[in-house]
Amino acid sequence: MEQKVDKIVQWLRMQAEQANVDGLLVGVSGGIDSAVVAHLIKRAYPEHSLGVIMPCKSNPEDQDHAQKVIDSCDIQSMVVDLTETHDVMFRNIVKQLKLNEAYNDEQEKIADANLRARLRMSTLYTVATNHRYLVVGTDNAAEWYTGYFTKFGDGGVDLVPLVNLTKGEVREMAQFLGVPDEIVNKKPSAGLWEGQTDENEMGTSYDMIDRHLKGESIPDKDRKIIESMHKRTAHKRNIAPGPPR
Repeated sequence: MEQKVDKIVQWLRMQAEQANVDGLLVGVSGGIDSAVVAHLIKRAYPEHSLGVIMPCKSNPEDQDHAQKVIDSCDIQSMVVDLTETHDVMFRNIVKQLKLNEAYNDEQEKIADANLRARLRMSTLYTVATNHRYLVVGTDNAAEWYTGYFTKFGDGGVDLVPLVNLTKGEVREMAQFLGVPDEIVNKKPSAGLWEGQTDENEMGTSYDMIDRHLKGESIPDKDRKIIESMHKRTAHKRNIAPGPPR
Protein backbone atom coordinates (compact mmCIF):
# COMPACT_ATOMS: atom_id res chain seq x y z
CA MET A 1 0.00 0.00 0.00
CA GLU A 2 2.87 2.37 0.75
CA GLN A 3 4.21 1.75 -2.76
CA LYS A 4 0.77 2.46 -4.28
CA VAL A 5 0.50 5.71 -2.35
CA ASP A 6 4.02 6.77 -3.31
CA LYS A 7 3.38 6.09 -6.99
CA ILE A 8 0.16 8.11 -7.00
CA VAL A 9 1.85 10.97 -5.13
CA GLN A 10 4.71 10.99 -7.65
CA TRP A 11 2.20 10.93 -10.52
CA LEU A 12 0.30 13.89 -9.03
CA ARG A 13 3.53 15.90 -8.79
CA MET A 14 4.46 15.03 -12.38
CA GLN A 15 1.02 16.08 -13.68
CA ALA A 16 1.20 19.41 -11.87
CA GLU A 17 4.73 20.05 -13.13
CA GLN A 18 3.74 19.26 -16.71
CA ALA A 19 0.77 21.63 -16.42
CA ASN A 20 3.08 24.30 -15.00
CA VAL A 21 0.87 24.94 -11.96
CA ASP A 22 1.75 25.57 -8.34
CA GLY A 23 -0.32 22.92 -6.55
CA LEU A 24 -3.51 20.88 -6.25
CA LEU A 25 -6.97 21.17 -4.71
CA VAL A 26 -9.95 18.90 -4.05
CA GLY A 27 -13.54 19.36 -2.98
CA VAL A 28 -13.91 17.66 0.40
CA SER A 29 -17.39 16.21 0.86
CA GLY A 30 -17.00 14.20 4.05
CA GLY A 31 -16.90 10.93 2.12
CA ILE A 32 -14.10 8.40 1.85
CA ASP A 33 -12.98 9.14 -1.73
CA SER A 34 -12.40 12.86 -1.23
CA ALA A 35 -10.78 12.07 2.12
CA VAL A 36 -8.20 9.84 0.41
CA VAL A 37 -7.54 12.45 -2.29
CA ALA A 38 -7.08 15.16 0.34
CA HIS A 39 -4.42 13.04 2.04
CA LEU A 40 -2.72 12.28 -1.28
CA ILE A 41 -2.48 15.87 -2.49
CA LYS A 42 -1.23 16.99 0.92
CA ARG A 43 1.59 14.45 0.56
CA ALA A 44 2.28 15.61 -2.99
CA TYR A 45 2.28 19.34 -2.15
CA PRO A 46 2.51 19.90 1.62
CA GLU A 47 2.56 23.70 1.23
CA HIS A 48 0.46 24.04 -1.90
CA SER A 49 -2.63 21.85 -1.48
CA LEU A 50 -6.16 22.89 -0.57
CA GLY A 51 -9.36 21.21 0.54
CA VAL A 52 -12.56 23.10 -0.32
CA ILE A 53 -15.75 22.35 1.63
CA MET A 54 -18.87 23.37 -0.29
CA PRO A 55 -22.12 22.87 1.64
CA CYS A 56 -25.25 23.22 -0.47
CA LYS A 57 -28.43 22.21 1.37
CA SER A 58 -26.12 19.60 2.87
CA ASN A 59 -26.48 17.30 5.84
CA PRO A 60 -24.61 19.08 8.68
CA GLU A 61 -22.93 15.75 9.49
CA ASP A 62 -21.22 15.77 6.08
CA GLN A 63 -19.63 19.16 6.76
CA ASP A 64 -18.59 17.89 10.18
CA HIS A 65 -16.95 14.86 8.57
CA ALA A 66 -15.31 17.06 5.93
CA GLN A 67 -13.71 19.13 8.69
CA LYS A 68 -12.45 15.94 10.36
CA VAL A 69 -10.80 14.98 7.06
CA ILE A 70 -9.13 18.40 6.91
CA ASP A 71 -7.89 17.96 10.46
CA SER A 72 -6.68 14.40 9.87
CA CYS A 73 -4.33 15.39 7.05
CA ASP A 74 -3.65 18.97 8.20
CA ILE A 75 -4.37 20.40 4.75
CA GLN A 76 -5.17 24.06 4.16
CA SER A 77 -8.91 24.55 3.72
CA MET A 78 -11.72 26.96 3.00
CA VAL A 79 -15.52 26.81 3.10
CA VAL A 80 -17.76 28.18 0.34
CA ASP A 81 -21.47 27.82 1.15
CA LEU A 82 -23.40 27.46 -2.11
CA THR A 83 -26.90 27.13 -0.66
CA GLU A 84 -28.06 30.67 -1.47
CA THR A 85 -26.41 30.64 -4.91
CA HIS A 86 -28.15 27.38 -5.76
CA ASP A 87 -31.53 28.60 -4.48
CA VAL A 88 -31.43 31.76 -6.58
CA MET A 89 -30.23 30.03 -9.75
CA PHE A 90 -32.51 27.00 -9.58
CA ARG A 91 -35.56 29.08 -8.66
CA ASN A 92 -34.97 31.39 -11.63
CA ILE A 93 -34.51 28.49 -14.07
CA VAL A 94 -37.71 26.79 -12.87
CA LYS A 95 -39.58 30.10 -13.13
CA GLN A 96 -38.55 30.52 -16.76
CA LEU A 97 -39.38 26.91 -17.61
CA LYS A 98 -42.87 27.38 -16.16
CA LEU A 99 -43.35 30.62 -18.09
CA ASN A 100 -42.49 28.69 -21.24
CA GLU A 101 -44.86 25.87 -20.21
CA ALA A 102 -41.91 23.47 -20.45
CA TYR A 103 -41.45 22.54 -16.79
CA ASN A 104 -41.17 18.79 -16.06
CA ASP A 105 -41.64 18.24 -12.33
CA GLU A 106 -40.64 14.56 -12.65
CA GLN A 107 -37.08 15.70 -13.45
CA GLU A 108 -36.86 18.34 -10.73
CA LYS A 109 -35.08 16.18 -8.15
CA ILE A 110 -32.22 15.13 -10.42
CA ALA A 111 -31.96 18.56 -12.06
CA ASP A 112 -31.67 20.15 -8.61
CA ALA A 113 -29.00 17.64 -7.54
CA ASN A 114 -26.97 17.96 -10.75
CA LEU A 115 -26.96 21.75 -10.49
CA ARG A 116 -25.42 21.44 -7.02
CA ALA A 117 -22.64 19.25 -8.42
CA ARG A 118 -21.99 21.67 -11.28
CA LEU A 119 -21.94 24.70 -9.00
CA ARG A 120 -19.32 22.91 -6.93
CA MET A 121 -17.28 22.25 -10.07
CA SER A 122 -17.45 25.94 -11.03
CA THR A 123 -16.41 26.92 -7.52
CA LEU A 124 -13.42 24.58 -7.55
CA TYR A 125 -12.19 25.90 -10.89
CA THR A 126 -12.60 29.52 -9.77
CA VAL A 127 -10.55 28.83 -6.64
CA ALA A 128 -8.05 26.76 -8.63
CA THR A 129 -7.52 29.58 -11.12
CA ASN A 130 -6.91 31.97 -8.23
CA HIS A 131 -4.23 29.69 -6.77
CA ARG A 132 -2.85 28.34 -10.08
CA TYR A 133 -3.78 24.80 -8.98
CA LEU A 134 -5.24 21.78 -10.75
CA VAL A 135 -8.59 20.35 -9.68
CA VAL A 136 -8.24 16.76 -8.50
CA GLY A 137 -11.25 14.45 -8.81
CA THR A 138 -12.41 11.68 -6.51
CA ASP A 139 -13.99 9.08 -8.83
CA ASN A 140 -12.87 5.50 -8.21
CA ALA A 141 -12.95 2.59 -10.68
CA ALA A 142 -16.47 1.52 -9.69
CA GLU A 143 -17.93 5.02 -10.14
CA TRP A 144 -16.06 5.58 -13.40
CA TYR A 145 -17.18 2.26 -14.92
CA THR A 146 -20.84 2.72 -13.97
CA GLY A 147 -20.89 6.44 -14.75
CA TYR A 148 -21.97 7.21 -11.21
CA PHE A 149 -20.96 10.86 -11.33
CA THR A 150 -22.42 14.08 -12.68
CA LYS A 151 -21.16 15.03 -16.13
CA PHE A 152 -19.34 18.36 -15.82
CA GLY A 153 -20.04 18.21 -12.09
CA ASP A 154 -17.93 15.96 -9.90
CA GLY A 155 -16.79 14.45 -13.23
CA GLY A 156 -15.44 17.83 -14.33
CA VAL A 157 -11.85 17.68 -13.07
CA ASP A 158 -8.24 17.74 -14.25
CA LEU A 159 -6.95 14.54 -12.65
CA VAL A 160 -8.54 11.29 -11.41
CA PRO A 161 -5.92 9.57 -9.22
CA LEU A 162 -8.31 6.92 -7.87
CA VAL A 163 -9.74 5.82 -11.22
CA ASN A 164 -7.87 2.49 -11.20
CA LEU A 165 -8.79 1.60 -7.61
CA THR A 166 -11.89 -0.36 -6.63
CA LYS A 167 -14.01 0.94 -3.77
CA GLY A 168 -12.50 -1.74 -1.55
CA GLU A 169 -8.97 -0.62 -2.45
CA VAL A 170 -9.89 3.00 -1.73
CA ARG A 171 -11.09 1.87 1.71
CA GLU A 172 -7.79 0.06 2.33
CA MET A 173 -5.85 3.14 1.26
CA ALA A 174 -7.98 5.33 3.54
CA GLN A 175 -7.10 3.16 6.52
CA PHE A 176 -3.42 3.26 5.61
CA LEU A 177 -3.47 7.06 5.27
CA GLY A 178 -5.20 7.62 8.61
CA VAL A 179 -8.65 8.73 7.47
CA PRO A 180 -10.96 8.75 10.53
CA ASP A 181 -12.80 5.42 11.02
CA GLU A 182 -16.27 7.00 11.02
CA ILE A 183 -15.61 8.22 7.47
CA VAL A 184 -14.07 4.94 6.31
CA ASN A 185 -17.12 3.02 7.58
CA LYS A 186 -19.97 5.38 6.64
CA LYS A 187 -22.41 4.46 3.88
CA PRO A 188 -21.30 6.03 0.58
CA SER A 189 -23.55 8.91 -0.42
CA ALA A 190 -23.34 11.79 -2.87
CA GLY A 191 -25.41 13.83 -0.40
CA LEU A 192 -27.81 14.84 -3.16
CA TRP A 193 -30.97 14.58 -1.05
CA GLU A 194 -31.97 13.44 2.42
CA GLY A 195 -31.47 9.73 2.98
CA GLN A 196 -29.76 9.24 -0.39
CA THR A 197 -27.13 6.49 -0.60
CA ASP A 198 -25.13 5.44 -3.64
CA GLU A 199 -26.03 1.75 -3.41
CA ASN A 200 -29.78 2.31 -3.01
CA GLU A 201 -29.76 4.59 -6.03
CA MET A 202 -27.71 2.22 -8.18
CA GLY A 203 -29.62 -0.91 -7.23
CA THR A 204 -26.45 -2.89 -6.55
CA SER A 205 -23.50 -2.72 -4.16
CA TYR A 206 -19.93 -1.49 -4.51
CA ASP A 207 -18.82 -4.97 -3.51
CA MET A 208 -20.64 -6.42 -6.53
CA ILE A 209 -19.19 -3.77 -8.85
CA ASP A 210 -15.68 -4.39 -7.49
CA ARG A 211 -16.05 -8.13 -8.01
CA HIS A 212 -17.34 -7.60 -11.54
CA LEU A 213 -14.39 -5.32 -12.37
CA LYS A 214 -12.02 -8.03 -11.10
CA GLY A 215 -13.62 -10.57 -13.43
CA GLU A 216 -15.27 -12.54 -10.63
CA SER A 217 -18.65 -14.22 -10.93
CA ILE A 218 -21.61 -12.27 -9.51
CA PRO A 219 -25.39 -12.81 -9.58
CA ASP A 220 -26.92 -12.22 -13.00
CA LYS A 221 -29.22 -9.51 -11.62
CA ASP A 222 -26.26 -7.41 -10.44
CA ARG A 223 -24.27 -8.02 -13.61
CA LYS A 224 -27.14 -6.77 -15.77
CA ILE A 225 -27.54 -3.62 -13.65
CA ILE A 226 -23.81 -2.85 -13.79
CA GLU A 227 -23.49 -3.44 -17.53
CA SER A 228 -26.62 -1.40 -18.21
CA MET A 229 -25.20 1.52 -16.22
CA HIS A 230 -21.89 1.23 -18.06
CA LYS A 231 -23.56 1.26 -21.47
CA ARG A 232 -25.92 4.17 -20.92
CA THR A 233 -23.22 6.36 -19.34
CA ALA A 234 -20.61 5.89 -22.08
CA HIS A 235 -21.04 9.54 -23.10
CA LYS A 236 -19.79 10.64 -19.66
CA ARG A 237 -16.40 9.00 -20.21
CA ASN A 238 -15.79 10.64 -23.60
CA ILE A 239 -15.27 14.22 -24.67
CA ALA A 240 -18.16 15.83 -26.54
CA PRO A 241 -18.31 14.23 -30.01
CA GLY A 242 -18.29 16.16 -33.26
CA PRO A 243 -19.63 15.13 -36.66
CA PRO A 244 -17.37 13.41 -39.23
CA ARG A 245 -15.18 15.62 -41.40
